[in-house]
This record gives sequence, C-alpha cells and structure tokens, in this order.
Amino acid sequence: MRVAILGCGYVGLELGRQLTEAGHEAIGVRRSDDGIAAIEGSGFTAVQADLLDADSLAAIPDVDALVYAASTGGRGADAARRIYVDGMRTVLSHFSEREDPPERLVYTSSTGVHGDHDGDLVDEETPLSPTTPKTEVLVEAEELALGAGEEFGIDGTVARFSGLYGPDRYRLERYLEGPVTEGYLNMVHGEDAAGAVAYLLTEDLARGEVVQVTDDEPVSKWTFADWLAEQAAVDEPPKQTIEERLAQGDLSDAGERRLRTSKRCSNEKLRALGYEFRYPTFREGYRHAVDLYRQRHA
Repeated sequence: MRVAILGCGYVGLELGRQLTEAGHEAIGVRRSDDGIAAIEGSGFTAVQADLLDADSLAAIPDVDALVYAASTGGRGADAARRIYVDGMRTVLSHFSEREDPPERLVYTSSTGVHGDHDGDLVDEETPLSPTTPKTEVLVEAEELALGAGEEFGIDGTVARFSGLYGPDRYRLERYLEGPVTEGYLNMVHGEDAAGAVAYLLTEDLARGEVVQVTDDEPVSKWTFADWLAEQAAVDEPPKQTIEERLAQGDLSDAGERRLRTSKRCSNEKLRALGYEFRYPTFREGYRHAVDLYRQRHA
C-alpha cells in the first residue's frame, strides 16, 4: 500500500515509520523545509506541498490512501476552517480528478467535537455538541470526510483522537507541580494513535465510519496526578476545583468553555475491530517518562 500523509507532524511521522516498517510505502507531505527534514529524518519519502494550493499537490505521486493529519498549530477557528475544511476539500478535489485516484481517506479529528457531557461516557453514536467555534469547524470537517465517498468517490473514515501524549508531549511537570484542576483526561499514546490509523488502513476497516481512538481508561486529573506523584516519589500536587480555577478570572471565554467540558471517551468500537494497544492505559504509556524523571532527580 502507498499512503500519502498530508500534514505529516507528530502522529504522521510515527504513522510513516510504522507503515514503512510493515513493508508499505509512506509519503509525508509538509509545506516547510523543517517539516521536510523531519520526514526525511524519520526514514521515509518527503514531498513539499501546500494543501491549500492545488497546483502544488501535483508533486505528490498517485497513492492508494490519503491520511489528512494537518494541524493549525493552535490557532483559532478561521485558521481551522482554512486547514481542515478548505484544505481537505482542495485535496479531495485534486485527487479525485486523477486518472488513478486513491480509494480511501482517513481524517484525524478530535474528541473535542463531543463538547460537555457532564462526565458521562461518549462513543461514536453520541450526538455531537461542540462548545467552541474551532470544534464546530472540526464537526464540519468530519462531515466532509464522511461524505467524500459520495461527493468525490474516495471513501472517508474519521479517526477521532483523544488527548495525544508521548515523547516530547508528556508534560509531567504540569501535573507534578500543580495546581491540578478537577476533570477527566481522555488520552492516547502517539504510537497508538498512529497504530490505529495504520490498522484501519491495512485491514480495510471502517469505510464511511467514525472510530474513536482513545485508550482503555479515562481518568480523573486528580487521580492521574496523584499516581504520577507516587511513581515519581514526590509529594502529591496541590489541587483545585473548577470553580476555584474560574475565580482567578484570567481565562478567555474559550478557555472557560474548555474547562467546563467533561466527558469520558469509549474505545469499545476500536477494540471490537480488533486493534491491540501498545499502551492500554496511562500506566504503561507514562512508565518510560516517569523512569527518566526519577533518574534526572535522583
């Protein structure tokens, strides 16, 4: 299988490595020179192109599947619309007109589209209720991806990621030093985020469907922080309620909405499809990071 990874960043680099190791051909696509260097450093083919520029997409060879994993770099709703909606539509239009178009698209979305469910469990069938302009755009992008089969002849799948962590994204100090605000964490290790996408592609699963990519155990932030402290052999961090955090008065409207958003994400569908996690929970996923922390502070 030949796969083009469009917006080949944190998850894309790992996906490219995994596909290459499994004997497939991965092509990473980035706009910047630094992005191209990162792809080449990960051991697979790099192509420089702008996802919003149809002419530049001609540099990408014909492929069997597209993975749309572009990022806005933390910018707001307007940037999100350009990247996730306009960019994806440009890509789908371009590739659908080729003599040998790809069969599949996987779009990497976010469990942020669920909004607030007061700590209840959510899955692929839960009605979406985005709480910010940016997550509203993500819902629109999901609809575009899921409709790609009918509109462009390219079957779309949405891989809906929970909070990514892994090398360079552990953020131990944030939880060990505190204060830690109450709420739930839904997490997936970067290797499993990439592994799940590779699995859906290589096993030809979930065409026209949404699959949540999250680990086995949503966890309270307070419980998670105390577990980290115990493993790192340090004191438990200070904690605060949501209302105590809000009382500080320094959050934006979007930040306040995010703080009030509470849900627990289910991976039952991904498990039922047969995917086996490398890191089923944070306990396995954070082990290496905790060991390194203890060595640094010995």
